[in-house]
Amino acid sequence: MNLKHFSLSAAAILAALSLTACSSIDLDKDKETTVSDATEAEKMINDQNGPLAKKEIYFDFDSYSVSPQYMPVVNNHAKFLAGNKGIKVMLEGNTDARGSREYNLALGQKRSEAVKQRMTLMGVSPEQIEAISFGKERPKALGDTEEDYAQNRRVDIHYLVNQSGQ
Repeated sequence: MNLKHFSLSAAAILAALSLTACSSIDLDKDKETTVSDATEAEKMINDQNGPLAKKEIYFDFDSYSVSPQYMPVVNNHAKFLAGNKGIKVMLEGNTDARGSREYNLALGQKRSEAVKQRMTLMGVSPEQIEAISFGKERPKALGDTEEDYAQNRRVDIHYLVNQSGQ
């Protein structure tokens, strides 16, 4: 084995080890969120005090980066989805009223795709997630204050549950 090949192999091993060491995902915990039937899944999804109660991720102005304060929300939903492969979600990207319609549709899409990417990195199948954008068309707050704008810069997580429950 020559020195160049050894260096590349060592770098690959170190990179893999560092990724493993940085992982904060407890894979055994994912199994605990697996539900046995649709009724139980719906109860977990709709529990106002449970880990899936928060279904909104907020963003800074003109940003589509998921901030650390919203990672627990993303993590809870990702763990649930990874353990329940039959359940799907729609991630709806939204923006505040500033900017053109086209710009806001693109920004809303980037926001929903950013959340989708985080979830897939945690083991959720991409087929379980649909990422869309409403841009500025579905405001949560109708005013024009900074507080109103902040309420509209978000991704909403909607579970897609049909009549049979999944």
